[in-house]
Amino acid sequence: METDTTKIPKLEKGAVARGEALIRVRNVSKVFKFRKGEVHALRNISVDLMCGEYLSIMGPSGSGKSTLFNMIGALDVPTSGTVQIGPLDLPKLSSRQLAYVRCNYIGYIFQSYNLLPSLTALRNVALARVYTGVSDHEAEESAKRCLEQVGLGNRLHHRPDEMSGGQQQRVAIARALVNDPSILLADEPTANLDFKTGGDVINILKELSITNGVTIITATHDHKMLKNSDRVLWIRDGAIDHIDNRDDLHIDEGAISSLGGGETLEELLK
Repeated sequence: METDTTKIPKLEKGAVARGEALIRVRNVSKVFKFRKGEVHALRNISVDLMCGEYLSIMGPSGSGKSTLFNMIGALDVPTSGTVQIGPLDLPKLSSRQLAYVRCNYIGYIFQSYNLLPSLTALRNVALARVYTGVSDHEAEESAKRCLEQVGLGNRLHHRPDEMSGGQQQRVAIARALVNDPSILLADEPTANLDFKTGGDVINILKELSITNGVTIITATHDHKMLKNSDRVLWIRDGAIDHIDNRDDLHIDEGAISSLGGGETLEELLK
């Protein structure tokens, strides 16, 4: 029997060549309406995000970066405009179809890990695979491979309270990878980690972008992310301020020169 999810085009891994546009955002605006007024979170944003790239979205609090992040991740729909991932036009999909896209094509890494405290690392990761309809055995085999890939092959049967913050974030990365997504979205993935552990997580994400061919998009305030980014998208007041290629940035500890501007990180995030 044909279901709602069988009616959408399939996003086959490798169907879009590395370096070609995988995500197309066109004229996207988002307005939140309240009883006493409205907030324009995004204002007519258009941008192409390339297959296999590592993109960091930077901006001050309230700039709209989280809203844009949610649009790309099929977590919200625009008031106007469109977001396309390969052949998928997200605003035209039903809630059930969007859930299918999130489960099968996009992996999510959250600032607070969001692990189930009563489950081991293996079961936390396997559960995301079970939701796609595979057997428990197959799910655990996939989970084991992903945990080994992030260096946690010796922590399979540890619960979150038996692991450090960095190890918990690695479990979260493995969970995001277990369904072999085309896109990995990381929301402030280093915010709760110390300098060294945060750097380790950033290096893991960069390695995944190279070895797995996954497109990585981060929303972040962490300037360490910029060193591994292919491009940096700066957003301000709901609009794209500018986009830098990695080679356009000169990054020192605590300061960034962008296109010769010489601004500090604090100035860029105001």
